[in-house]
Amino acid sequence: MPLINSIVSWLMKKRMHQIELFIQYPEEVQHEWFVRLLDTAKDTEWGKKYGYDSILSEAEYKMRVPIQEYEDIKPYVDRLRKGESNILWPGEIRWFAKSSGTSGGKSKYIPVSQESMNDCHFKGGKDMLTLYCNTYPQTHLFDGKTLSLAGTHKEDEYNIYARNGDLSAILLENLPTWAEFFRAPEASIALMSEWEEKMDKIAQAIMRENITCVSGVPSWMMVLLRHTLKVSGKKRISEIWPDLEMFIHGGVNFDPYEEQFKSLFKPLDINYWEVYNASEGFFGIQDSLSRNDLLLMLDYGIFYEFLPVKNLAERSPTLSLSEVKEGEDYALIISTSGGLWRYMIGDTIRFTSLDPHRFIITGRIRNFINAFGEELIMDNAEKALMVACERTEAIVSEYTVAPVYMSDDTKGSHEWLIEFERHPSNMSYFSEVLDNALKAVNSDYEAKRYKDITLTLPIITSLPKGTFYSWMKMRGKLGGQNKVPRLYNSRKHADEILSLISKEHVS
Repeated sequence: MPLINSIVSWLMKKRMHQIELFIQYPEEVQHEWFVRLLDTAKDTEWGKKYGYDSILSEAEYKMRVPIQEYEDIKPYVDRLRKGESNILWPGEIRWFAKSSGTSGGKSKYIPVSQESMNDCHFKGGKDMLTLYCNTYPQTHLFDGKTLSLAGTHKEDEYNIYARNGDLSAILLENLPTWAEFFRAPEASIALMSEWEEKMDKIAQAIMRENITCVSGVPSWMMVLLRHTLKVSGKKRISEIWPDLEMFIHGGVNFDPYEEQFKSLFKPLDINYWEVYNASEGFFGIQDSLSRNDLLLMLDYGIFYEFLPVKNLAERSPTLSLSEVKEGEDYALIISTSGGLWRYMIGDTIRFTSLDPHRFIITGRIRNFINAFGEELIMDNAEKALMVACERTEAIVSEYTVAPVYMSDDTKGSHEWLIEFERHPSNMSYFSEVLDNALKAVNSDYEAKRYKDITLTLPIITSLPKGTFYSWMKMRGKLGGQNKVPRLYNSRKHADEILSLISKEHVS
């Protein structure tokens, strides 16, 4: 495809110049977007409520508009889903990205305007390739297709003209026609809702394609690639796609999966490329051979603020881009062309460089587990545990939860390390009830548990009484102000506790 490669190369060089401009003038670019966003939304219900037409500075904006979380904007989103328009953003919103993580309901519905699709999500996808090709100018990426995993979408329950579902499905549905020539499988297969049938169809379709890039959440991609090997009868991915050169990943911590993918792709020398995209926006892209940090994308229709984690309780003051420092953790606050205003998405980041602005994702403002894309938050865990205890007459004194990562022959799971004051009448039933309760409160967990494809039943490990006390003492964390971390997105705490029990048993 020499002609296609020449056209794409020219477009990417042009875009690299624009990226270099926002790297050189970050504060100016951000202020330009701040002014543009408020001017565009000044005649909406939200804009009139906070007097956007008379706001003259970023400082005044911060004084007038309070920081929002999903529960704060949910009444507005519900009205948008029912067909009202000109509320948070001009016009009508027809698409809503569905994700979990809210304490007040099973799912969040993030408005996705046409502007946010074009200015942010699609632009991020193109820039991901631009930055990769700038780093690897001899790439043969466009000689083949990209295998991308998408979810599904459906008619909204409130409005037959609106749709909600996974962001990946929304973007796939709205891609320009020409993009279909560069991706696989075809949209009719990629958007299927029944996962097992979909996985078979995808495997059959992609075996006949020249795949040069795979893109998706690591846990889901691992499942699909292993299934494709099984269906094809091949032993290695290189036997199916000898020209595969790139894996684009994001959504969960990649470290636990890296060795598994290297083994799966061997002997291919795959380039791993990380992105930070979410339902609320596309925020960061790896832009060099270093995989330790991401470039903050500043011209995507997003105005950023940064709330020092130490100031979370007070929710102020937030810092602008010119005020942040390296090495400090900040909660990310965004205002977007999707109608999110001073919205706290829940992630925390730390800048590793200020010229250009590069960062790493350091966690969440609350305890969570997102090892497989399940986005389990503490509110989910507490509600589910209460149901399990009621059904089995159990009493829990302390607990913590950790992921159990996939291996070559096992699937993922969650391990619940629990000190019972009173043990359940039936431990297997306790696990089953807990699992069903988690499915009921968290749609992403429910999707990952579907037919045990990614996650299996929770593993319940009953600990001797006093275990958590001994562990907290060992860490110098005794005292009323110190709490046992309920959810942790790695096995660090769980392995420490299990190692402590093993040592005490030996002694």
